[in-house]
Amino acid sequence: MTLSKSKYIQALQCHKALWLNKHRPELKGEYDGNRLDVIKSGNTIGELAKDLFPGGEEIEFNRDDFKGMLSKTKDLVAEGKDVIYEATFSEKGIFAMADILVRNEDKWDIYEVKGSTSVKDVHVDDAAVQWYALSKVLELNNAYIVHVNNEYVRKGDLDVHALFTIENITEDVLAKQEEIPKQLKEMETVLDGKMPEIKIGKHCSNPYECDFSDFCWKDVPYPSVFNISYAMGKQWSLYEQGIVKIEDIPDDFYFGPNASLQIKHHHSQEIKIDKSEIKEFLDTIEYPINFFDFETFQNVVPRFDGQRPYAQMPFQYSLHILHEDGRLEHKEFLGDENCDPRRPLAQQMLKDLTPRGSIAAFSQGFEKGQIRRLAEFVDDISEELLDLTERFVDIAHPFQQKNYYHPGFNGRYSIKVVLPTLFPNDDELDYKKLGSVQNGGDAMDTFANLYLLKDVCKRDQIRKDLLAYCRLDTLAMVRIWEKLHTFL
Repeated sequence: MTLSKSKYIQALQCHKALWLNKHRPELKGEYDGNRLDVIKSGNTIGELAKDLFPGGEEIEFNRDDFKGMLSKTKDLVAEGKDVIYEATFSEKGIFAMADILVRNEDKWDIYEVKGSTSVKDVHVDDAAVQWYALSKVLELNNAYIVHVNNEYVRKGDLDVHALFTIENITEDVLAKQEEIPKQLKEMETVLDGKMPEIKIGKHCSNPYECDFSDFCWKDVPYPSVFNISYAMGKQWSLYEQGIVKIEDIPDDFYFGPNASLQIKHHHSQEIKIDKSEIKEFLDTIEYPINFFDFETFQNVVPRFDGQRPYAQMPFQYSLHILHEDGRLEHKEFLGDENCDPRRPLAQQMLKDLTPRGSIAAFSQGFEKGQIRRLAEFVDDISEELLDLTERFVDIAHPFQQKNYYHPGFNGRYSIKVVLPTLFPNDDELDYKKLGSVQNGGDAMDTFANLYLLKDVCKRDQIRKDLLAYCRLDTLAMVRIWEKLHTFL
C-alpha cells in the first residue's frame, strides 16, 4: 500500500474518510468557493516561497507520469543539485512531494510552505510523514515550516524574506517517527476491511472540513442540538447520550440563557416581542438615517503599500439614506480592482454620508472597525473618519438583545437569517435571486481575484453583481427598520 501524504493526513483525522475516499469517492462533497480560494492562495504562496531559495530545479507535476517525477528527483539529487522544488519520493508506503528541498553540506533540509500565519499541529504531522519517507533515501538535517508573517506591511516592492517566517520543527518531527509505521499499518487494515463504524464528532471539521460531511451527517435533522447557538460544545454531551432533536433535550439540561431561549421558542413556536425595548431603541435613531454597509477583500500576499497579509480591505459600500419626509436615496462606491481602493473609498464615503443623522449598520462593530483602520491609513482625513464612528447605531441590536425573537432564527441573528424570516417569499429581498455574488464570501473572493480576469464583459458583469449584492444589504436594513416599527 502506498498513501499520498494528503491521504495520510486525512486518515489521521478520520479513518472512515480514508475508506470512503477509496471505496465511495462519489459521496464526496463539492469544493466550495472558500476552499478553492484557499487552494489558489496556497499555490501563490508556494511560488513566492521559492524566491527564498532561488536557482532551484522544479519537478513539474504530472498526474500521468509519477514515475517520471520520481526519476527526475533521483537524478537531480545524484547530479548534486542544491535546491529542488516539489522533490518527489515514494518510500515506506508514502508518496510525498517536498515543497522545497535544500542541500545542507552532506545532508538535506525540508521546507514545507503553508499559507497560515503560524505553525499548526497538522503541519507537524505533514512534515513528520514526509521526513519518514525521505529519510530512507536521504540524509536529513532539519525540517522547517515556512508560513506567512502577518506583521509584515508592504512598502514598495514585495519583500519575500519579510513576508515569510521560517520555524524549525525538527524536534517535533523526530518525536513522531516511531508512531508513523503503526499508523500506516492501521490505515492499511482499514482500507482492506469494511467501512469503519465511526460516529460524527468534532473531528469532522478539525483540522479540516471533511469531504464526506454531507454523507456522514445525512441523518442529523434540522434543526438539531448542533444548531443551538452559544452551546459551548455541550451539544456533543447530548449527542453521546443519543439526543439529537431539540425537543428531546431534558428539561434539567442547561446551556445558558441564550440557548435556553432558543429551546423554549423552538418548543412553543411563539414569537417574542418586547415593544418597550424596541421602541426605546428606535427612538435613538436620528434622521436622516444612513443605512451603510462595507464589503472587504483579503490578499494573502499584500498587493498595495500599507497592506498586511490577510488584512480586510474595504473596496465597496452601499448607502441608503432615509430622509424624514420618507424619501429614500441610494448611493454606492465600488473600487477599481487594479488600484488600492482605500483612499478613494474613504473620500467618497465622507461626501456621500449626510453631515448629520444616524449611521445604521447591521452588527456595527465591523463597519466601525473598518473606518478606524481607514483612518490609520489616510491620516490626513482621519479626524473626519473617526467622527463617523460616534454616529453609528446597530440595526442588529433588537435581535442580539432578544427584544424580538422568532423561532425561525434558530438562535442566530445575522442579516441572512433575520431577513428571510421577517420577509419570507419576498423576491426583492432574496439573496438567492442575485447573480454571481450572493454572500459576503462571494464578494470577498470575487473582488480579490477580479484584477486577474481579462474578459472585459465578464468583469463588467461581475462588477454589476457586486453592486447588486451590496445594495441589497442596505435595502434589507431599511426594510428591517420599517418592520420593527410594525411591532410597536
